[in-house]
Amino acid sequence: MAGAPSDGTLTETGLPARGTGRVLLLACGALAHEILALKAANGWDHLDLHCLPANLHLWPDRIPDAVEAAVTAHRSGYDSIFVVYADCGTGGLLQARCDKLGVQMVAGPHCYAFFEGVDNFAAHADTEITAFYLTDFLVRQFDAFVWRPMGFDRHPELIAMMFGNYDRLIYQAQTDDPALDAQARMHAARLGLAYERRFTGYGDLAVALQGVARQQA
Repeated sequence: MAGAPSDGTLTETGLPARGTGRVLLLACGALAHEILALKAANGWDHLDLHCLPANLHLWPDRIPDAVEAAVTAHRSGYDSIFVVYADCGTGGLLQARCDKLGVQMVAGPHCYAFFEGVDNFAAHADTEITAFYLTDFLVRQFDAFVWRPMGFDRHPELIAMMFGNYDRLIYQAQTDDPALDAQARMHAARLGLAYERRFTGYGDLAVALQGVARQQA
């Protein structure tokens, strides 16, 4: 969540004072762990984090309105706001809304692309149209974001219907975690898919946040 500046500078309303170089990262909740790790590793104390619910991805059409509401609620307390979403299934509507609001956002179609690097992902996208991707977050939250929403817990026969044209599960690993690797392998088996692990680290997410941090440093 958004927090007070480390130097204690506040407005009368309790919000961070403008002109102190503070930036609000308005992010998808699915990226919270990664953003906090990057903040801690780089000492980006002037970047505050506010997350919207990760399950907005189940209804992408709701993301632009949710982002606008959050920008409106928080922008008076910050020098700038950076939206840590890619397009995320909004069909360009989120970018249009951010342009209207005068805020920047992460480039790319989705987090799978920016974790791997948008250019790298695009270079082999045509050869991986039968691949299903997971990130660290989705490995941890597989049941909540894949298994139950798709109804596999109640109707396992749907697996063959929905994944019959997929041939592999690619785990884009942000971290080297053997436990997550084991979980991802298990999820692939549950879906009847071959398994591949691809270490991406934080990819273009780190690059984007580095740029934001330098602008306001």
